[in-house]
Amino acid sequence: MNKAEGVLSRDQFDSANQLDHVYTDKERSELAAQYSATLSTIHQYEVIEGVVISLTAKDVIVSVGYKSDGLIAASEFRDLPDLQPGDKVEVYIEETENAQGQLILSRKKAKLVRAWEKIQHALEYGEILEGVVKRRTKGGLIIEINEIETFLPGSQIDIKPVLDFDIFVGKTIDVAVIKINHTNDNVVVSHKALIEKKLEGQKLEIINNLEKGQILEGYVKNMTKFGAFIDLGGIDGLLHITDIAWNRINHPEDVLSLGQQIRVVVTGFNEDKKRISLGMKQLETHPWDLLPDTIEVGSSVKGRITNIADYGLFLEVIPGIEGLIHISEISWSQYLRNVHEHYKVGDIVEAMVLLLDRKNHKISLGIKQLTGDPWEQDNFLTTYAVGSKQEGIVRNLTHFGAFVELEPGVEGLLHVSGLSWTKRIAHPADVLKLGEKLETIVLGIEKENRRLSLGLKQLEENPWEVCEKIFKIGSTHKGTILEKISDRGASVELVHGIEGHVPIHHLLKADGKEAEVGEELEFQVMKFSKADKKIILSHQVVHTPASEDTAHAKQEIKRKTPPKETKKTTTAASAKPLQGGFEAFADLKEKLGTQQKQKKETHKE
Repeated sequence: MNKAEGVLSRDQFDSANQLDHVYTDKERSELAAQYSATLSTIHQYEVIEGVVISLTAKDVIVSVGYKSDGLIAASEFRDLPDLQPGDKVEVYIEETENAQGQLILSRKKAKLVRAWEKIQHALEYGEILEGVVKRRTKGGLIIEINEIETFLPGSQIDIKPVLDFDIFVGKTIDVAVIKINHTNDNVVVSHKALIEKKLEGQKLEIINNLEKGQILEGYVKNMTKFGAFIDLGGIDGLLHITDIAWNRINHPEDVLSLGQQIRVVVTGFNEDKKRISLGMKQLETHPWDLLPDTIEVGSSVKGRITNIADYGLFLEVIPGIEGLIHISEISWSQYLRNVHEHYKVGDIVEAMVLLLDRKNHKISLGIKQLTGDPWEQDNFLTTYAVGSKQEGIVRNLTHFGAFVELEPGVEGLLHVSGLSWTKRIAHPADVLKLGEKLETIVLGIEKENRRLSLGLKQLEENPWEVCEKIFKIGSTHKGTILEKISDRGASVELVHGIEGHVPIHHLLKADGKEAEVGEELEFQVMKFSKADKKIILSHQVVHTPASEDTAHAKQEIKRKTPPKETKKTTTAASAKPLQGGFEAFADLKEKLGTQQKQKKETHKE
């Protein structure tokens, strides 16, 4: 209480316990305000600057201008071995006053807060931070920045693929913050971004000075089957596989390796200069300048097959110069279809120069010209003389015959009519196969038109010369029914492979049933034509001699009898009835022949 109230406060007494000067309320307020002005205003969870008051082996006392000083463990100042009283340090206010009324400070937390502020600022403004690679982890590296561990992915270490992460451990590295996850305090940094930023400046310089024909240095960044990408220092150019070397290569890795430094020349670029074409072979002497003068049209060369296509072979005459051997120039045979069956890449072959254009860098080659055209050989007519036997391969089958290749470039036509004496062949494929080896005989030759006529049946004697004596009209022979043709009859195979025809109404057997395919029966010759190579047969007349076909046989005999004698013969024959079917006709034919002979002899006398 104050004096007016009759109550004295303790601070109104001096040290001798005597009543001292008595302050009024106004004076007390002024004094309190003056004292408060000497103290700093602090807030919990903030970082402020303090002054070191004193140091002990275990603690450091720091004043922050508050009513009490803070005590901080000496271990938090290990990074400041020369710390002295009066030095200024940043501290973190954990508590302004705890349960014991003490001020709780932390330098370690102050450093962490400041470190996070720097990282956040670096993310926002693109600042570069320095860190130490602490260790390798799955997928990248751990970088410590101001005691905060950050993650550097393997893909962000360098612009080139990095295979060994361990070489970076313990090294100091500059990074840029690219992502912060505040939920789990995770920071992602990148060293690659700094390299790309640096190269961007180089890129602009290269683009501004880029010219066609300019020679640059770079390293192999990546390779594909169609070429290699070359890093020119911030900008990539494509070195196509055809521009790596003058000679043919299958893949860029045959010549180049990743990371290899090479010299290239700018061969072209688009208007915005974002696509740059490069060449490496252009820095070497052109192989056409090295082509010997001895190589000319008509000369022969040896080379290695570098590629095989459906249309021919590519032959390397000298390194960097390839000539095409078209499939039509490989062999005189027109049946060379699959080149892969005869040649393989790497084979050494000899060829003749057919075309040479040094100005336009073109060369055409041929292999068949080394052996010459077989039709122009001096002994061609002797080798393939008419009547000579020749062995060949069936190369093609058509409805009118087969083409037989006797040697590469020489083939003949085997007509369908020349396949068999005895069988009627509808298509050559019925008796021949593609690729079959066949012996034939030369029937005709036209060298001017490059034509050969071949025969197969002519290798054997014509059976029809003998058939006329065997298959006389009225004679009976065993035969096997081969096939039946609707409404026309059946084909029958007789001896010697001869085929005959049986009309449909002559297929009836003795039991009244029609003969079937595969049955072996007796057949009688009703008609024989050597010129048409036809034999008309009947089974019905074998078991029914007096059938209506007796009249047919009679007509056949009349047809072969001279006209003048026919009338007399008919008269004589009509006087005596015919008996015995075809046997009677045969006797009658013999008598008529005798009469005709006697008449001729009388006429001569």
